[in-house]
Amino acid sequence: MNISRLETDRLILRRFENDDIEALYCLLKDEEVNTFLPWFPVKSIEETKDFYKKRFANKKYAFAICLKEDPFPIGYIKASLDESHDFGYALGKKFWHRGIVTEAGRALIEQLKRDGIPFITATHDKNNPRSGGVMRQLGMKYCYSYEEQWQPKNFLVTFRMFQLNFDGQEDRVYTKYWDLSDKHFVETGI
Repeated sequence: MNISRLETDRLILRRFENDDIEALYCLLKDEEVNTFLPWFPVKSIEETKDFYKKRFANKKYAFAICLKEDPFPIGYIKASLDESHDFGYALGKKFWHRGIVTEAGRALIEQLKRDGIPFITATHDKNNPRSGGVMRQLGMKYCYSYEEQWQPKNFLVTFRMFQLNFDGQEDRVYTKYWDLSDKHFVETGI
């Protein structure tokens, strides 16, 4: 079953629609919002349409984040169905520091649990600790750090990998990033 809408106290999470391209463009062109995301800011509506087709169209767990009083998307939240079950999000900077991503994340996590997804992972650049704070607030646990020459931006990043297991296998850790990186380690005090 495809879920098209989730609701929280303040938010509606819904599928992106063709009418949302302008809102998505506003989010994706913002350099500050995209600093820690794995792509360059978009330069046009056409690039935004391509991004939408590649990353959101027909994806089961890709949602626009909207305030209940306004259907205009202010961000997105998603979980992939590949082996990593990568969990990701972005929010317009006007809405930062209000707990919006955490609230949206809790709703999506509950849906993922209901649907039998066994776990999610998420990574953040060590220079973006606020993203790690969101992951912790969602109950995710830090597992390890690793270095990667980040593409297409082509610079070295130390990522911190977090995971949340839903199926009772508390000791399971997704190790693909660890295995692919020549430099990986566990930081203390994270």
